[in-house]
Amino acid sequence: MADKDQARPLAPATDCRPSSDDYQEKLHLKRIQRRRFIKLFCFIIGLLIILSVGVILILIFTLFQVKDPIIQMNNISITKLELINGVIPKPGSNVSLTADVSVKNPNVASFKYSNTTTTLYINETVIGEARGPPGQAKARRTVRMNLTINIVVDRLLLNLNSDMSSGKLRLRSFSRVPGRVKVLHILRRNIVVKMNCTSTINIFNKSIEDQDCKRKVKI
Repeated sequence: MADKDQARPLAPATDCRPSSDDYQEKLHLKRIQRRRFIKLFCFIIGLLIILSVGVILILIFTLFQVKDPIIQMNNISITKLELINGVIPKPGSNVSLTADVSVKNPNVASFKYSNTTTTLYINETVIGEARGPPGQAKARRTVRMNLTINIVVDRLLLNLNSDMSSGKLRLRSFSRVPGRVKVLHILRRNIVVKMNCTSTINIFNKSIEDQDCKRKVKI
């Protein structure tokens, strides 16, 4: 009975710890998964960057393509004129002309321009000049300005070749508007808009009977 009651030895405990080979294999798999995740992440980021750059380029070359501003002489009116016998301007006096000039900006970005100049000629002789202040034409908008030109009558009389009895005076004007268009703080373009106009002015009713303008844009 003593032998039966004698405690039996316990079975040896099973070692549940993974072997060294299994641990190294799992660690290797984790490294491979991490590398794949990093590569996938880098691929997605790179794809997003390429798409973003592509969209910006498409916008710049289509929607944001810089277009030339348009300058136009709308009207010239005589605001001050003294005549002898109702025909010839009085010597020693001054004639004042008001030029209505507009600058149209067809771009989706604003057009900032500096001082504008308008020079008036008769037979290639300068008889008057006007300067306008700097300003800004907003995107797809038109800005208008009135420039007052004071004409030296003595210079005008020295260069008159036509018969003033008809009451018609043929003059040429030159306007210059320098400025800059900037898109998305990336694309910048300096632009100078020039315009030559030949006008026939009726000094009796102080109006323009004929006008021909040609524009030129320098980039």
